[in-house]
Amino acid sequence: QVQLVESGGGLVQPGGSLKLSCVAFGSIRFNAMAWYRQRPGKQRELVAVMSSDGSTHYGDSVKGRFYISRDNAKNTVNLQMNGLKPEDTGVYVCWRGGGAVETWGQGTQVTVSS
Repeated sequence: QVQLVESGGGLVQPGGSLKLSCVAFGSIRFNAMAWYRQRPGKQRELVAVMSSDGSTHYGDSVKGRFYISRDNAKNTVNLQMNGLKPEDTGVYVCWRGGGAVETWGQGTQVTVSS
């Protein structure tokens, strides 16, 4: 029912930072929001998730480096990525929870390379 559009992906050097944004064309007020990523040769993995009450959970490999935030008034969820490593390279996808109804974005490419 809701469309998700990501932006902010691109090429960045190791150790650099990048901020991804996901805009939902519909309310996210009562929904969990998350970022997943698909890295070459690996299964899709959870990067970060934020529940509707603001609670967060991060994948072990990104703890202390990545931070998820949301702005319900703007129907937006962000992912601030710091201290990027080459192994962070992949397609990052926004996700909206909703019980039996979930929505996936189209994905945005992040490449970490010198």
